[in-house]
Amino acid sequence: MNEPLYNVLFLCTGNSARSIMAEAVLKRLSHGRFQAFSAGSHATGVVHPLALQALERMKLPTTGFRSKNWDEFAGSGAPPLHFVFTVCDKAAGEVCPVWPGQPITAHWGVEDPAAVVGSDEARQAAFSTALRILTRRIELFLNLPLEKLDNLALKERLSAIGKS
Repeated sequence: MNEPLYNVLFLCTGNSARSIMAEAVLKRLSHGRFQAFSAGSHATGVVHPLALQALERMKLPTTGFRSKNWDEFAGSGAPPLHFVFTVCDKAAGEVCPVWPGQPITAHWGVEDPAAVVGSDEARQAAFSTALRILTRRIELFLNLPLEKLDNLALKERLSAIGKS
């Protein structure tokens, strides 16, 4: 029996770093069981170079990513979403569009590595830390018995992951 394919959208404000990194991690770790997307409420239009460097250091894909507005996932023709995760506090506080598919949502806030000022090493370390946190949360998500949990239990587990 084939496992269902789940669509996951990671949201941030600029869609330049955290949400892009989460998309890359889920694409790599899900073994085709999930389709990963990312978007921003106020997309910058540019993927942050240090996000791509962090992905490269972890041997994750770095091509094909683009910063895009979340409206792409709210209109007709958008894929039905099963899960929507906000990965920054600012986007979590905004009024989101109505997503097709009535997805389960959770907040997985991660400090913004693009906001770190300082040496190149400090900035790279901030991106690596954000990527590590996102990777761990996605690993926990992928280990949930999705088909055995009702929506309420699943929502509780997903919220707990965001606090880990």
